[in-house]
Amino acid sequence: MTRDQISILHGNAHPKLAQAIAEGLGVETKRATVGRFPDGEIDVKVLDDLRGSDVFIVQPTSPPVNDHLMELLLLIDTCVRASAGRITAVIPYYGYARKDRKDEGRVPISAKLAANMISTAGADRVLTIDLHAAQIQGFFDIPVDHLYAKSVLVDHFAKALEEPVIVAPDMGGLKRARAYAETLGSQVAIIDKRRLAADKVDWEHMIGEVEGKDALLVDDMITTGGSMVQAIRIVREHGARKIFVGVTHGVFCKDAVQKLEASGADGVVVTDTVPYPAPFPERFHSRSVAPLLARAIDAIHHSKSVSALFED
Repeated sequence: MTRDQISILHGNAHPKLAQAIAEGLGVETKRATVGRFPDGEIDVKVLDDLRGSDVFIVQPTSPPVNDHLMELLLLIDTCVRASAGRITAVIPYYGYARKDRKDEGRVPISAKLAANMISTAGADRVLTIDLHAAQIQGFFDIPVDHLYAKSVLVDHFAKALEEPVIVAPDMGGLKRARAYAETLGSQVAIIDKRRLAADKVDWEHMIGEVEGKDALLVDDMITTGGSMVQAIRIVREHGARKIFVGVTHGVFCKDAVQKLEASGADGVVVTDTVPYPAPFPERFHSRSVAPLLARAIDAIHHSKSVSALFED
């Protein structure tokens, strides 16, 4: 069975991104309805022929996470039963990623369970960006192409920063900060963040020098914004000239945007892996990952290497 045709499908999570990817590939998205039965169950129907097609389902599992995950699973199952040639789940933002290990008693490993569900539904491979923990790739029993949004964000900051220093908001973000620093030719600083309890974090001190420099705080995602606001405060107290924030996934739950706007950061830049609230405040900007994903999809479709896109 040949797979000479690219078919782009999407649910309700991020139609705008799917359309942008399709435009970048020079194709149109396939027609599908993803609605609800009166009791809330999800009702999926694909209206175009998929037989033998190379299908890419664009569906970040962003809030409401459960709905969007279930839509993805049902879309995959629909494609299997429609005799698609190959099915790739394009998940720019992979939800349920925080629980990637059993760090205390009687808790699930949610990231593994979600991976099992996607594989069991019938996906042949996964394409994603900036997983919360890189080891989640190993939770899948199918190939995973893990891209990084650094190139998208660096393009924005390369001209905006003077004498930059890249700041990791915690020790876990050190590898990401070093990758940005290498590209921008700058130094690295780390905020020594220690968690005292599930709902209480203490920032003790900063490792590195930010005084008189433009500080760029980089992270994989912002949800409530509390941790990033605290990090901005610490960097300011240590004398940074300007403070910018670069984040891949702007999930922005509750009043996160308002918190960040009030933090005094000179600029906040996110990608469009998840839909962002519109209109953004003046100092907020979004950069699209659609060209990056389109290049990866084209490479996968034509069985070419995508390793050049894995730069971190």
